[in-house]
Amino acid sequence: MTERSYVEVKDLRREFDVSKPWLNRVLEGGEKQFLKAVDGVSFSIAKGETFALVGESGSGKSTVARMVVGLLPPTNGEVVIDGVSMSSKAALAERQRLRRRIQMIFQDPYASLNPRWQVDRIVAEPIRAFHLIEREKEIEARVGELLTLVGLHPADGKKYPHEFSGGQRQRVAIARALASNAEFIVCDEPTSALDVSVQAQILNLMRDLQDRLGLTYLLISHNLAVVRHMATRIGVMYLGRIVEISNGRELFAQPKHPYTRMLLDAVPDVGMTGRQRIPVSGEIPNPISPPSGCTFNPRCPFANERCRAEIPPLLGGVACHAIHEGRLAVDAAA
Repeated sequence: MTERSYVEVKDLRREFDVSKPWLNRVLEGGEKQFLKAVDGVSFSIAKGETFALVGESGSGKSTVARMVVGLLPPTNGEVVIDGVSMSSKAALAERQRLRRRIQMIFQDPYASLNPRWQVDRIVAEPIRAFHLIEREKEIEARVGELLTLVGLHPADGKKYPHEFSGGQRQRVAIARALASNAEFIVCDEPTSALDVSVQAQILNLMRDLQDRLGLTYLLISHNLAVVRHMATRIGVMYLGRIVEISNGRELFAQPKHPYTRMLLDAVPDVGMTGRQRIPVSGEIPNPISPPSGCTFNPRCPFANERCRAEIPPLLGGVACHAIHEGRLAVDAAA
């Protein structure tokens, strides 16, 4: 783990057994099938920074998020947060102390809030679970502070989730995440279920809270406009692997991997620059039987025989034979 890294993800892998039941396999002569949702993902996040994972649906972004936060155990690999391994049995006591500093904001705020609980009880749950405050009066005051912090009124604590709009529910979810004095928050598509105008409000709130509290974010999104507004660094995922990782500004100014260029070319050219674009073609392959070599090769206009045979290593922030061999100029899409 590097000295400046707060979160270190090392060669993370996750396979799911999607086989038919044993009896069906015996009668039909089938074999076990495994789906590689995440295949060797590595990245680091500095304290106070926002690292974003982007890619199409099915690329493995949310699976990475759930493994990082501890909701899903990895098949292989390791997640280290503030020097503590999230999988080491020897670090069990340290891991339990670290738990309260890690929280997650989910895609659908209504589904992540208990509809039978009032908001003040929802926000207070982490405080009580981690025994941060014992006296009820002090808990009530803290809940009021948190609701005010996210732009709600303390009196809103007596309402139920269904009485709020989508944006207000997400504010409640953010308040709950902050209730345990979290330092690292994993945000899994936090604005995708919201209207565009409300998305901007939530993103601005997240930025303000990060500046005020020194929060560290792992942001999962398929919306490049959201990522451009929020991310310090960006990792582009395709079929379980990171194909490009770069500084946010650099990635939007000079995308390297053909897949990254394709994603950016799908964004409407509001400025009407007239730049030639690569049309989006094909769909993400079946992860149960992925293509050999570079998994993007069936959709890549620059693929050759080596691309179809060898998996490209991540060198210089990009996993692409065409870039490594000099067949594709880095500034071609800038």
